[in-house]
Amino acid sequence: MSQEHSSLTAPVAAVGRASLSVVNEMGAMALFFLDGLRLVFSSWSQFPKMVRQIFFIGVKSVSVITLIAVFTGMVIGLQTYYALAKFGSEGFLGAAVALSLVRELGPVLTAIMLTGRAGSSMTAEIGVMRITEQIDALDVMAINPMSFLISPKLAASIISFPLLTAWFDLVGIGGGYLTGVMLMGGNAGVYTSRVESALGWTDISGGFTKSLVFGVVVCTVCCYKGYFTHLRKDGVGPEGVSSSTTSAVVMSCVLVLMADYLLTSILF
Repeated sequence: MSQEHSSLTAPVAAVGRASLSVVNEMGAMALFFLDGLRLVFSSWSQFPKMVRQIFFIGVKSVSVITLIAVFTGMVIGLQTYYALAKFGSEGFLGAAVALSLVRELGPVLTAIMLTGRAGSSMTAEIGVMRITEQIDALDVMAINPMSFLISPKLAASIISFPLLTAWFDLVGIGGGYLTGVMLMGGNAGVYTSRVESALGWTDISGGFTKSLVFGVVVCTVCCYKGYFTHLRKDGVGPEGVSSSTTSAVVMSCVLVLMADYLLTSILF
């Protein structure tokens, strides 16, 4: 009877253990973020490190963000034009492209691209420092690793993500103009006027709020995974860094999409 009872409760126990593990990791990440945020303004020496991280996360990502934004805007413009043409509403192309980019695709695609380009690099960098005991060396020299490694990256992400999202939106709207006006023969004045009339402050502020949250999520997850690489059970050394990097990218993308749904429900 006891064996039958244990076999029935085993799936429930497994779900409970998995749920507790997820809640525990989310709580640890939240404390990790708060500790890093607290140290952002700990001293003026943080500013040069922050500038270097803004250059790495933001400036070096402009080219790839521009490329993705152009083709995203062109694809949205092309598909939306064909859909609107069936109802004789081609004049609303500018509004459709602008709202799609500013409210949804701009923040999400920017966050996902930065996760792949900058987030994975942050995880690998910190993970290598952990397995080579460089982080332990910082502790020995009385240098706070959180202040030295995490806080500048966190501050740079909070600054860079909204700025790159704004650039993505602008370039994407230009890509929609290329398709809808220059290729399909739409009216340029109608396109630009629809963009201007369709976008309200709620749409713009909502998109920036999303990008800010996504920046916090991506940086926190990637830095956390790298910082605690040595605690992973699925690999040690270089294999552990590889597993941490993969896990950070996957988790960041999933959490970005989950946060996107929650924020859309609240903001719009």
